[in-house]
Amino acid sequence: MADELQFIENGLQRTQIDEFFQDELGRAGYGGMEIAKTPMGTQIVLKAEKPGMVIGKGGKNIRKITTTLEEDFGLEDPQVDVQEVEEPDLNARIVADRLANALERGWYFRKAGHTTIDRIMEAGALGAEIVLSGKVTGARSRVEKFNRGYIKHNGEPAEEIVDHGIGTAVVQLGTIGVQVKIIPPGAELPDDFEVYEDKQVEDYIVDDGEGVEDLLAGEPDEEESDDEQDADAASEDDESEVDEEVVEAADEEFEDPDLPDEADVEEELEDLEADVEEELDEDTEAEAEELMDEMEDDDE
Repeated sequence: MADELQFIENGLQRTQIDEFFQDELGRAGYGGMEIAKTPMGTQIVLKAEKPGMVIGKGGKNIRKITTTLEEDFGLEDPQVDVQEVEEPDLNARIVADRLANALERGWYFRKAGHTTIDRIMEAGALGAEIVLSGKVTGARSRVEKFNRGYIKHNGEPAEEIVDHGIGTAVVQLGTIGVQVKIIPPGAELPDDFEVYEDKQVEDYIVDDGEGVEDLLAGEPDEEESDDEQDADAASEDDESEVDEEVVEAADEEFEDPDLPDEADVEEELEDLEADVEEELDEDTEAEAEELMDEMEDDDE
């Protein structure tokens, strides 16, 4: 079987066992369970407000539960341990069942909600929330909430710290869902902080050693040895010799070509200018003669 299917099957089996305990041990104040696989079998820890009712007279009820777990749910050698809930008002499942029973007996939902949440806070809880959803007063469904203290709704604290409990009240108008969330006393929340008065910040600073300024101002602990310095000097001399050879070779390869003297260049420029002036004078005289001829023709 694939791992995903195995997880789904284990979760479904756990939910079915929890529903079985809820129906079987409702009158005993069922407060939840914990299941753990061990080499000796399956260890089940039941939390109940009245452990005597769970065990039964002479252990009759607990033997019946063990047989049902082994035959109907396929658990190997189930070992059931019953623990008493020390403070029932801080157990969300027990509180949800009590509130559902109160609504079924005809308590007004506001009185039942306020009374229940007050008892939770008096027991020492850091925060609590009760949500009633359904036809609480009339034909239309609605949601009513009762809040006290501090409560977490999401994130890891909501999964690990907050205790959840769900109950169902069947009344004449319909079904009312009861949801209870409780943060127990002494819970360590990630956003808790504590303020100390008359304390100096320097008392809580841990000195890890020298600071950055001390490290920059100080000299290196280990000096280079003479052999390392000689090796560095020799490598620098070799690099300088190589650089000189490269420069000499480049000079030989890229020597300046033979250039003419300045006097010769000036003479050539003067000759070119004289030739250009002569050509311009000849062209100018020819154009002037043509213009004169055209003007004489026009006069005639």
